[in-house]
Amino acid sequence: MRQYLQCGRFGFTFDSKAVVMGILNVTPDSFSDGGSFNKLEFAISRAEEMVAAGAGMIDIGGESTRPGAPSVSIVDELDRVMPVVYALQGLETPLSIDTFKPEVMREVLLAGADMINDINGFRAPGALEAVRDSDCGLCIMHMQATPPTMQQEPHYDDVLAEVIAFLRERVDAMTAFGIARERICIDPGFGFGKTVAHNYTLLAGIARIKRELGLPVLAGLSRKSMIGAVVGRPVEQRLAGSLGGALAAVAQGARIVRVHDVAETVDAIKVWQTASLIN
Repeated sequence: MRQYLQCGRFGFTFDSKAVVMGILNVTPDSFSDGGSFNKLEFAISRAEEMVAAGAGMIDIGGESTRPGAPSVSIVDELDRVMPVVYALQGLETPLSIDTFKPEVMREVLLAGADMINDINGFRAPGALEAVRDSDCGLCIMHMQATPPTMQQEPHYDDVLAEVIAFLRERVDAMTAFGIARERICIDPGFGFGKTVAHNYTLLAGIARIKRELGLPVLAGLSRKSMIGAVVGRPVEQRLAGSLGGALAAVAQGARIVRVHDVAETVDAIKVWQTASLIN
């Protein structure tokens, strides 16, 4: 089934192909690469490198959302992301901003951002108003609790059904607010208030999520603890496991995969897709 996503200056028509979204953390404390790209020249160089490697989107984050992460002020987050958004306009690649603050949403959209990736599902007061009159893409993610508390005994009676119900409610709220479905994609939120078992149930259930909601699914599991729990390796040694997770997500129907290792993921997906097109 073909799906379309309006993403600011860009549009994506998805069929069997997946888009690789490269992660650009401009923070000092992200779980995997915090501090590596929080200087402007390093961030620009990293973004250019990912685009050259085949990234179809760049996701810029100015606040760590790892479990237990402290909050960041609006001013600090803007100071981190705004120079990067301005500097990367010439890449001709969609720029996504990973934020849940309406004030940040408004400013980055004025600066030319093409997508808002909200771990809070646009539930903050003023979030829908901040994005309604734009043509940017919107990623709704599921999260139980908040980053400081989300991994403190997460519980579900039926994790797949409950995540689908949450995403459906948020999609309905956004469309009732006048936001076109063509601007929306959905993310089950791997690692955000889930145990390892919850995460793998959701990974295996991406096809059901896509089928029931009829929207492009974004999967972000690169280097996360769900990978480490299976392969038994620290963050810096989870490339192979992350590639396996990305391929599993694409095989289930994910149309955007959010990753740290762009070149390797692009190559892995190319090989898988080439084989899948035979017969």
